[in-house]
Amino acid sequence: MTVALGSLAWSELDAAGTTLLVPLGSCEQHGPHLPLDTDTRIAVHVASAAADRLTRRHSRRTLVAPAIAIGASGEHDAFAGTLSIGTEVLASVVVELVRSADRFGSTVLVNAHGGNATALAAACSTLDGDGRPTRCWHAAVPGGDAHAGRSETSMLLAIDAGVVRLERAAPGNVIAIAELIDELRTRGVGAVSANGVLGDPTGATASEGQQLLDGLVDRLVDTVLGDRGVGSRPRPTADRR
Repeated sequence: MTVALGSLAWSELDAAGTTLLVPLGSCEQHGPHLPLDTDTRIAVHVASAAADRLTRRHSRRTLVAPAIAIGASGEHDAFAGTLSIGTEVLASVVVELVRSADRFGSTVLVNAHGGNATALAAACSTLDGDGRPTRCWHAAVPGGDAHAGRSETSMLLAIDAGVVRLERAAPGNVIAIAELIDELRTRGVGAVSANGVLGDPTGATASEGQQLLDGLVDRLVDTVLGDRGVGSRPRPTADRR
């Protein structure tokens, strides 16, 4: 059984009874040890695992749309490889995507990049006004570090250990994000962390990452089944184009 919308033919769809999960990530630096598409990998993994469980265990037909893999990442523009379409453009993309998905029973945005949160809030407000209420769920890890630290490194080890350069993993700025947020918003991540890490990735393990991923999948499944709307609140991040 596939949960990937893009692998199906239109004639194989019963869209009216299907929940569509839309993963959102980013293409931005994640320290010297994680790939640029870390957030996208996490969003796709969690959405796919949740869709499989919802379909198999709960008889709720669920599909995963192709990911929106470039988001609002201007706070990381000091680092090579970061791509960003900005908050306004991302909000417009999400609005038009959800409008085009009106044949589906419902749409849930599965976001794994905190910098996308402002755009998604704006998009969901517009869609509510359209009469298309859209749920937005954020893959936030309670108590986790802010960026490219132990939490994300552990999750990537569980998803695909081959893409993690553990020998390059080193602590970055370990000050709480709440104390850094003002400078992040005005000057970006490069101003507060030379290696782009906000946290400490050393000690990350695949087993810890699997536990974190399982928790995220549990919460996403509960959100879809309970029709509770917005899931976990994202960590605060800079909102720079």
